[in-house]
Amino acid sequence: MKFIHTADWHLGKLVHGIYMTEEQRYILEEFIELVKKEEPDAVIIAGDLYDRSVPPTEAVELLDEVLYRINVELKTPIVAVSGNHDSAERLSFGSSWYKHSQFHLKGKLTNDFTPITIKGVHFHCVPYAEPGNVRQILEDDSINSHHAAMEAIVKRIEEKMNPDEPHVFVGHAFVLGGKTTDSERTLSVGGSGCVGADVFKSFHYSALGHLHSPDAIKHETIRYSGSLLKYSFSEASQRKSVSIVEMDGDGSFRLREEVLKPKQDMRELQGLMEELLDPAFYQSQKVDDYLKITLHDEGTLIDPINQLRQVYPNVLHLERKMDLTDAKKKNTFKVLEDKKRSELDLFKDFYGDMTTGEFTNEKEEVLKNVIDKARKEVDQA
Repeated sequence: MKFIHTADWHLGKLVHGIYMTEEQRYILEEFIELVKKEEPDAVIIAGDLYDRSVPPTEAVELLDEVLYRINVELKTPIVAVSGNHDSAERLSFGSSWYKHSQFHLKGKLTNDFTPITIKGVHFHCVPYAEPGNVRQILEDDSINSHHAAMEAIVKRIEEKMNPDEPHVFVGHAFVLGGKTTDSERTLSVGGSGCVGADVFKSFHYSALGHLHSPDAIKHETIRYSGSLLKYSFSEASQRKSVSIVEMDGDGSFRLREEVLKPKQDMRELQGLMEELLDPAFYQSQKVDDYLKITLHDEGTLIDPINQLRQVYPNVLHLERKMDLTDAKKKNTFKVLEDKKRSELDLFKDFYGDMTTGEFTNEKEEVLKNVIDKARKEVDQA
């Protein structure tokens, strides 16, 4: 059977003060045309259909229109899960009767791990859930990280898996070793948001969402489709595509990518002001792309962003190379200064940045005891 794997649509996304809804509509029209051409047996959407739990009305209408055209007009089954940007409750609405048209949307994690079977392939849908929620649903007090949560979920799935049949995992997670960008919301502090790749070894193909690049991880069976559009300038050099998977009865598969071309790209330009405003240069550019411009000029410039917008109307971010150099020097100095400070002082600063509460004497005593205990354990090791 053949399925198309996509994810991270982020409908309703706001980038540098601009709603991307029209750009998303344009790229989704291309996606619908691809579905028409490929005639897949299913479309897989691995989370983050919306960019926020309460999306704008235009985003809700766009998703409704796109899913109707794919599922009802093109009669293509859809298998989808919620991501960390979605509201699980909102996406769960109507899921019981969606199934009658083969629209399988799992918004909330439940204790029911029955797969969706299409043409002999079993799709195991695991929507994004915090470890605390998984701990409560599975009644397992040992779950305290995303890895432990996913491991426990997969064990439940494996209890009823027939290893001689093809199995596809559909989920939204940060696999250890994946490359992140600025537009991906951090799942947790430190490494507790990561899931080890070995958790997915029982599946012939793992269709994941969360990381926005199809190159986010190199693995034989674990795959990020990536987002349809670039959502930050840290993604400017990324390829954007969807994955088309043709799977045989033994779980082996052939994968190819299909690149969708946006109406307006997101790019970076740099150079001297005079060079960027020279017709000999900009006439070879697609000037209406969304741009981040870094100026190399050293002297004073009068209203540079408005001058640039006369030629490049969608300059979203402007910076000076000198400012970047100065910022790096200041940051290096701060790091050197921080190395001279005690763990207690550094934690006080961190506490102040993260909370609005007072760092009381009682809290200081607790932290001192923790630091002393940690030092003793290190000395004894």
